[in-house]
Amino acid sequence: MFDWELRDPWFLLACFLAPLAYFVSTRSSSWVQFSSLMVPDQAPRTLRGRLTKLPAVLTAVAVALLAIALAGPRTPNAETQIYREGIAIMMVVDRSSSMDARDLVRDDRSVNRLTVVQEVFQRFVLGGGHSGRGRPDDMIGLVAFAGYADSLCPLTLDHGNLVSMATDIEIVRERSEDGTAIGEGLALAVERLRRNRSKSKIAILLTDGVSNRGDIQPRQAAELAADHDIKVYCIGAGTSGLAPFPADDPFTGRRVLVKQRVEIDEETLQEIARKTGGRYFRANDADALEDIYAVIDRLERTKITEVRYLEYTEHYAAFVTAAFGLVAFASIASRSALRRLP
Repeated sequence: MFDWELRDPWFLLACFLAPLAYFVSTRSSSWVQFSSLMVPDQAPRTLRGRLTKLPAVLTAVAVALLAIALAGPRTPNAETQIYREGIAIMMVVDRSSSMDARDLVRDDRSVNRLTVVQEVFQRFVLGGGHSGRGRPDDMIGLVAFAGYADSLCPLTLDHGNLVSMATDIEIVRERSEDGTAIGEGLALAVERLRRNRSKSKIAILLTDGVSNRGDIQPRQAAELAADHDIKVYCIGAGTSGLAPFPADDPFTGRRVLVKQRVEIDEETLQEIARKTGGRYFRANDADALEDIYAVIDRLERTKITEVRYLEYTEHYAAFVTAAFGLVAFASIASRSALRRLP
């Protein structure tokens, strides 16, 4: 049974025209005089005589059907729409010379920190591993920094191109470009995010050092992020103390691993996270780094809302068709089998 409703029920008032249509249809334009009404009254009533007013009745019904059609009879069909509210994410990645340390993969000293970060970055964005199911509904951008910050990719849903750009990041080789400008990198990410219309905005800042370059201090960048409701998740990557770095042996000319002292400014990263409502994580190896991205993936999920809306099946066509059919039948009948005389 259909749950009928009318789009414009006021048109039903046109049904009051049906009696008028009946009256006009039964009214004759000519007349015949009888000397006495006893003659027609005593004549036998045939079927044709009984159906004489049928065309008028059909015309009145057709007018009522047209009024119903104008009222817009319809039945609602409930539907469910899935609305996804994505998150704007800026990935801020350190590419200073210290990212060449070989300490995140314990059994393979040929893999540097940046390579590990690039692999985890890809799984975080596209899905796979422990990093989550990917971020298909989120706009993600990329900023890389060393002595200065560079916006490599604006916020985009083209994640294939984004991952390709992240894979192409190289560690700086020129001493003049080296350094760790954490404040510059974060401030540039905030500038990209604040222009976006997404309600939820986050930055994921990954570094393995201490801020020593740039005109903008990390705390200033954190305040800027907090002012624009941008949450910052900070990741300190690498071991503390000594880490193996590739170097040329001055005696043999071969590439060897040399222990060098490294340091991460955890206090500053913790303060950035605290000021912006984010969290600080420490990754001592590749597995820990992937677990951190998995945690962030769970903390910052796309908001999915079911929105109920209605689509309608319109039924006016059936009433219009029936009305014109009745009018046509009445017109033909009144001029043939049910023709009235005179």
